[in-house]
Amino acid sequence: MSVQVTINGYNVSVEEGTSILNAAKQLDIKIPTLCYHPDQIVKGNCRVCVVEVEGMRNLAAACCTPVKEGMIIRTNSKRVRDARRTVVELIMAGHNQECLTCVRNGNCELQDLCSDLNIHSVPFDNVSERLPIDDSNPSIERDMSKCIKCGRCVQVCNCIQTVGAIYNVGRSSLMHIAPAFEKPLNQVPCVYCGQCINVCPVGAIYEKNDVDKVLDVLEDKTKHVVVQIAPAVRVSLGEEFGMEPGSIITGKIVTALRMLGFDKVFDTDFAADLTIIEEGNELIDRLNNNGKLPMITSCSPGWIRYIEYFYPEFLENLSTCKSPQQMFGAIAKSYYAEKEDIDPAHMTVVSIMPCTAKKAEAVRDEMKSCGYQDVDYVLTTRELGSMIKKAGIELNELREEAFDVPLGITTGAGVIFGATGGVMEAALRTVYEVVTNEELNNINFTQVRGLEGVKESEIPVGDLKVKVAVAHGLSHARELLERLKRGEAEYHFIEIMCCPGGCIGGGGQPKPLTNEIREKRIKAIYEADLGMPLRRSHNNPAIQALYDDFLEQPLGEKSHHLLHTHYTERKKYELNV
Repeated sequence: MSVQVTINGYNVSVEEGTSILNAAKQLDIKIPTLCYHPDQIVKGNCRVCVVEVEGMRNLAAACCTPVKEGMIIRTNSKRVRDARRTVVELIMAGHNQECLTCVRNGNCELQDLCSDLNIHSVPFDNVSERLPIDDSNPSIERDMSKCIKCGRCVQVCNCIQTVGAIYNVGRSSLMHIAPAFEKPLNQVPCVYCGQCINVCPVGAIYEKNDVDKVLDVLEDKTKHVVVQIAPAVRVSLGEEFGMEPGSIITGKIVTALRMLGFDKVFDTDFAADLTIIEEGNELIDRLNNNGKLPMITSCSPGWIRYIEYFYPEFLENLSTCKSPQQMFGAIAKSYYAEKEDIDPAHMTVVSIMPCTAKKAEAVRDEMKSCGYQDVDYVLTTRELGSMIKKAGIELNELREEAFDVPLGITTGAGVIFGATGGVMEAALRTVYEVVTNEELNNINFTQVRGLEGVKESEIPVGDLKVKVAVAHGLSHARELLERLKRGEAEYHFIEIMCCPGGCIGGGGQPKPLTNEIREKRIKAIYEADLGMPLRRSHNNPAIQALYDDFLEQPLGEKSHHLLHTHYTERKKYELNV
């Protein structure tokens, strides 16, 4: 049922129950918001979005007030403008105003609000406390002197991810956001996914910045520095330079990385193809030899921390494969080092990842199977953007160059790792053809694509119908695992990605991040796949050469040593890196 309302003198027909905020959008009227996020439930905390409704005594919050038939609304009256201005000035009075040196300078919603509302000074005394920064872990830092208590991070951590690492603590003016028992993040079950960073409107939560460390190692002429870029980075980095979400700029990134001084520029998609060979053969082995089923993918480090904390009874179900990031590092410091006659002690491996949890993954004790730390430094997509700007490189204007070989030769199957369902689809392309010895007529497994929380399908592979499931976002992972515990579901193979949308929605991706932007990045991922000359991992000639010359066979002794690992239960409140 639709209702007629009037906003700033213009009539609009909207569905009953629509918020004033969304009704105004249909007239292209922007109402400022702060605590509101389009992918979260409405909170109505900040009152920045107040509007005047004829017949109502008090101003109404547009985000949480539904329209009614005949409602007359003013979004820009003097009363409204004065109220919004006062609300933002009060927020600023309790905020650390070191804006010029803040990580969000130039991309801060509070800063934008001050500009839009013409606020150039604050009439109230600043009462913010300079609190110690929590930098206790390898991935995320928290500066609570900049927190505006909007509640977005609490909601994404507790409702979207169901981790519960941070909460609203205290009441009234003493309310603040903190981990349980006021502990640092490395002593609570934080999975370092960075979804809190993605929704924070200010600079209260951000990734640990390693740009200067990487710049320093690039200056060290005794080091051979190689870099890998993850599939999701190529469809998102452009947003840091004003491009549309989903712009595919792979070749420009390669050029920029060469200009920054990396000795070799490689592609994580190579290691994604390698992961499919190992993981696909592991699945076949489990199916043929009564192995532990369902087998669950292990590419997402945030998901790995989650299962270690919350569902350790399923650890045996995890694939033993390392993630593509870690496989790449192990191969770079063994096979590639041997091939190029480079001492791995003098090699530095840098990763460009969409994920903050990758920083923590790189320093896990298990990730040293090549004799050295597999990956030395991890930069997020945002950090790479900063690094390129710092060097004065005009990314938009760059020519496109190709990856170096051999670890830059890839397939479309490696590219689609960047989207939810991509690992499953890539695996099925290979498993089907290895088991049946037949070529697939249609390699697009569209039934495992999309932003639906849990996707299920049955895929005929020879005489067996392989039952698969895909989940993204940890609340959906929890839903799936709870069904398994209750015996309500049965699968052979499950893909789980920690972040909503998969890696394209990782905690290190450009901001803002909404489902609309996720959809555009996912579309670009599959466009990149379609544009690849090879689209099956087992057809990658560089992977074939790797096995012929070095690894010998999938699941063999050497590949098991370099490419596989194990995971262990974590207690929720003990010191964990």
